[in-house]
Amino acid sequence: MEYTVQGLGRLAGVSTRTLRYYDEIGLLKPAGLTESGYRLYGQTEVDRLQQILFYRELGVGLERIRAILDDPSFDPARALREHREQLLNRRRQVDQLITNVEKTIAQREGRMEMTDKEKFEGFKDQMIEENERKFGREIREQYGDQAVEASNAKLKGMSPQEMGEAERLAKELAGLLAEAVKTGDPGGELGQQAAELHKRWLMFYWPEYSRKAHAGLADLYVNDERFTAYYDKEQPGTAAFLRDAIHIYTGVNQ
Repeated sequence: MEYTVQGLGRLAGVSTRTLRYYDEIGLLKPAGLTESGYRLYGQTEVDRLQQILFYRELGVGLERIRAILDDPSFDPARALREHREQLLNRRRQVDQLITNVEKTIAQREGRMEMTDKEKFEGFKDQMIEENERKFGREIREQYGDQAVEASNAKLKGMSPQEMGEAERLAKELAGLLAEAVKTGDPGGELGQQAAELHKRWLMFYWPEYSRKAHAGLADLYVNDERFTAYYDKEQPGTAAFLRDAIHIYTGVNQ
């Protein structure tokens, strides 16, 4: 069955403006045009739009989605299984958080006691799922499943005090990095302090330290637009500065 842009928009619940934009950026091209110049979409385009919307629901950016779908090795069936697993994980996390809220209500009403550890159940799983959803594919390709699972296990075992210290270090790193970038010298004192602080922050999440892995992560900050956008949101060039500082600090990729 063929659909016009209005028909496909109604079917999928997206605006015609969105479909036209997807066409403009090469994410979803129509199968052809009518004699009057109207876009027409066939079954292939319907299935591709479904995949796009699945990835959008999981928070993947449009450029990344296009790269995934246009990859010659892309397997639609495998992608659907991955979507299903991620959605099931999200449902489990929501169920955990609901249980946490219910227990907290019961504690405040004097009907039960909660340990400090129980108060944070669900939040760590949510952090892990968020990281997997946004960066899981790239991180697993670079470091392997075993390393990622070990990191996730370490995060789940962190105490509330360790979580608080990791958050404090992240804020300290952001402030120090902002000052270091102003010097323009990643090998200078502030740049190297930022690299050291970045290592200390990482060790709350990594089971062991590797200079090569540290430098590889720094490369990812520049090579992946999502990491770059995060570090460059206040000051453009921050991601590249941090990468260079870490390369100098580790002595890797000089």
